[in-house]
This record gives sequence, C-alpha cells and structure tokens, in this order.
Amino acid sequence: MEQLISIENGIKKSSIFSADEMESRLAELRVQMAAEDLETVLFTSIHNINYYNHFVYCSFGRPYGLVVTQEKLKSITANIDGGQPWRRGYGENIIFTDWERDNYFRAAKQEVSNEGRVGVEYDHINLENLKKLQDALPAAEFVDISKIAMRQRMVKSTEEIELIRSGAQVADFGGDACVEAIGEAVPEHEVALHSTQVMVREIAKRYPDSDIMDTWTWFQSGINTDGAHNPVSTRKIQKGDILSLNCFPMIGGYYTALERTLFFDHASDRHLEIWEANAEVHRRGLELIRPGVRCCDIAGELNEVFRKHDLLQYRAFGYGHSFGSLSHYYGREAGLELREDIETVLEPNMVISMEPMVMIPETLPGAGGYREHDILVLTENGAENITSFPFGPEHNIIR
Repeated sequence: MEQLISIENGIKKSSIFSADEMESRLAELRVQMAAEDLETVLFTSIHNINYYNHFVYCSFGRPYGLVVTQEKLKSITANIDGGQPWRRGYGENIIFTDWERDNYFRAAKQEVSNEGRVGVEYDHINLENLKKLQDALPAAEFVDISKIAMRQRMVKSTEEIELIRSGAQVADFGGDACVEAIGEAVPEHEVALHSTQVMVREIAKRYPDSDIMDTWTWFQSGINTDGAHNPVSTRKIQKGDILSLNCFPMIGGYYTALERTLFFDHASDRHLEIWEANAEVHRRGLELIRPGVRCCDIAGELNEVFRKHDLLQYRAFGYGHSFGSLSHYYGREAGLELREDIETVLEPNMVISMEPMVMIPETLPGAGGYREHDILVLTENGAENITSFPFGPEHNIIR
C-alpha cells in the first residue's frame, strides 16, 4: 500500500477569510522567516495550522503538519480525513496513510528540506516526535518558531475582528437562551443544551457555507461554580443558587466567550456584597484596557481593588486573555494575558477579555464562584467593548 497519497475530492471551498487575508498572514510570516534565516517552517499545532491554512484538524492521536517555505504552503494530514483538509485548507495537501508506522515523518522528509534552519513549535511538538523529525532530517537545524507566530497572531486583522465581533454577538444569543431555560429543578445540562443549540443555529445562519464544530456551553450551579472550566453536570437548580453562565461559539476555529454570574430567585446579603465587589473590579478593568498599557500594570491595579474588599486571596486566575485561533483544547497566546508576570504592552487591534473571578469556599458565607467576562477590541485611542449582555445584581437575579 502507498505511504503518501493525494485526495483532491470535490472542489476547493471558500474559507471564512478571504484569499487576501490568508496571503497577508503568510507574507508577514515569510518576512519573519527571512529575518531568522529559516529555510522552512513545520507547524504542528491546531491553532497555527488553522491560522495559516484555515483547516482545523481533529488529531485522535495522529500528528498533523503545515509546511511553509518562501514558495510553498502544504498541509500534512491523515488519510482518515479524506479530501476535507484539501477542500477546506488554503494551499496544497499531502496525505499519509496508516498502512505503515511513521508515514507522517516520511511526508515531512519529502516536504521539508534536509538543510538549513527549520522552524518548529517547541511549545507543541513532543519529544518523541521531535526525535523522529531529527532522524528524518539529520542535516537540518531545528529552532523554535512558536513565539514568532504567537506574536503575529496577537494583533488581529480587520477580517479577524469582524469574525470575533460576530462571535460575541452569537455568545449574547447563547446567554439569552441560558436565562430562558433557567428554572427550579432544571438540570444544568438542559440549560447548556438549549444555549448551545441556539448558538449553533445562529452560526449556521451567519456562515451558511462553513463547518459547524465545537460550539459549547458550560452552565454551572451552586458548588459547581467554584471552577471556571468545570464541566456541565446533572445537578438541578435550586432557589438561592449562584449560577455561572459560560457560552462559547466556535467559528472557523475562532473562540469567543460570554461569562456571567447569575442567581436564581434571590441572593443573600453576603453573596450580593461579593458579587458587587467583583463587578467593581470588572468595571475598573474595562476602563484600564487601552493602548500603551502593560498587562502586568492592569493586573496590579485590579489586585488593589480586590485587596480593598479583602478578597484578593480568593482570586482564581488572571484578569483576561487574547482571542483568536483557540478553543478549550488548543491554542493560547500566552504573551497577551492580564497577569502580574506579563509585560506585553497593549496595541491597537489586539482583542482581549476582562474577566475577574473570585471563588469563596463552601465553609464561608457567600460561597461560590463569581465571574464576569467581556471582550474588548483595542482601538487607536481606547477600546471597544463588543459584549452586550448585561452584568451585575441589577440585571442577573433570575426569577
């Protein structure tokens, strides 16, 4: 059986992004490659393959790749995907078969020059696969490309911002659906299912020729709100419950989010105090996001607001992160997070969240996880909040 094949099945599909957009991304990458004296780049992560090729792969334990040179753009995909990577991908495609172990590395050997400097993603490729790649290309010098690519992805194009804005609108639809489904004795999973269905249908309406994949909702209640990424459970909503609404539309590999604290029927005085304090931090954070400000300085100032309320020790994570080609199982622009140890200076066309969270343990009054989340697009002189769903006690005590 053949080790490497090609399946050009059907016709090329239009991507969500234009050809000009994709070429612009590649041109910027190639400038950086020339500056770093890189003959070739072999991307392996879902987020970078999506960013430069538009295809979103489903690994299931198989490696994938995208080869970029000054002249070539070619994805390396598994036979199980058939012609989909070629149809949806921007550029050429080569397929490795399962008839013999490590055919992926035979494809890499065929497509990557065995000389000069080759960029790989050290923050993604594992040691076993790096060793196999080195064995396949013994004369090549491998260097890290992940931070260069991340820096490029951190500043969004006009088309990316348009997609993220649309995703934020879809998330608002999901939030409305969550509220619509909330009721006494309603299980978390039923609320989440309703929200996700509404968002998927809205995405299909807005992008009728797109793949529909990976949109989801986490809806938590009571003690389940203590973690931002806790899974949906079968727990039933009770009066007085703290609730956490988390809606995540996925469009073309791009994640957007809406997250809100709610209560069902009523909230205790201590719950209201903590909720108002977290909302105060959120409002101040929205004011601080603007060009020229360092991520760490935003985190430092917001820490002082929590300290004033004696809540800093209950803070759960950083105050926000970048958006783009990422989801709950791939991608992270780690250089653009609102944390004390990140010194990145905010620039126009970056897209970042403001999302303070505190978690009060069950042993204390006001127990639960409190979190608000808005998405902001940095402009020349400030930031535009593209999230419309309201936050705070005056809006989100659901009766």
